[in-house]
Amino acid sequence: MARTRNAELSIQDASRLVGTTSRTMRHYDAIGLLAPTRLDRSGMRWYGPAALRRLQQILLLRDLGLGLPAIRAVLDRGTSPVRALEEHLRWLDEERDLLDRRTASVRRTLTALKEGRELMPEEMLDGFDHSRYQEEVEQRWGKDAYAGGDAWWRSKSPAERTRWAEDQGALARDWADAAATGTDPRSPAAQELAARHVAWLGSIPGTPGAGGEPDLAYVVGLGEMYVADERFAANYGGTEGATFVRDCLRVWADARE
Repeated sequence: MARTRNAELSIQDASRLVGTTSRTMRHYDAIGLLAPTRLDRSGMRWYGPAALRRLQQILLLRDLGLGLPAIRAVLDRGTSPVRALEEHLRWLDEERDLLDRRTASVRRTLTALKEGRELMPEEMLDGFDHSRYQEEVEQRWGKDAYAGGDAWWRSKSPAERTRWAEDQGALARDWADAAATGTDPRSPAAQELAARHVAWLGSIPGTPGAGGEPDLAYVVGLGEMYVADERFAANYGGTEGATFVRDCLRVWADARE
């Protein structure tokens, strides 16, 4: 990996290090989200410590579900790097605590089922109260974002919620099956799956995009997250399956750029 004495990274090395693409890095520059520290005589982009810290923040916020316009708004507030990292660390701690509670809740439910006994509702549903994040969602995305998503979910009947979850599960199984059979990400079958996946994302209120279609960078970013986070990878049969999903979504996005 090529490095300079002041710890700069070339665009190829920086993108490879974080598992993204040079095209995505150039897109971040084009929309004013992440400018390179300098260009050399050949036009090569180089990223120094400050730019790499900003890249770290972009990737973190993207993985937390923010769209690129919202990420830019957060980063352009002028918050000091220390304050920004402290805030991001707090978000990560909250996400970890919530996951721990949900894991414990599911484990208790599974044990109870095996032993043939019932759980109290508070034990079964601990960690699944989405309204506990209302204030944070409203601060980060606005009141309309929370109200829209909350109203959308509450408007569904129990049968509709179950059907939505079943559709999500069927999509995940189809992804895992296609990956297991060695389907080419560029094949019509793989791209039909990618289109289904994007349509599913577009059906969820709050997904960054316009006209019911998610932002291309958002789609590509989610694909990267599926591979990087084993919790998401498990939905697609593990890292290999998640890598297949990511590659298919990249092909889908590239075809529309």
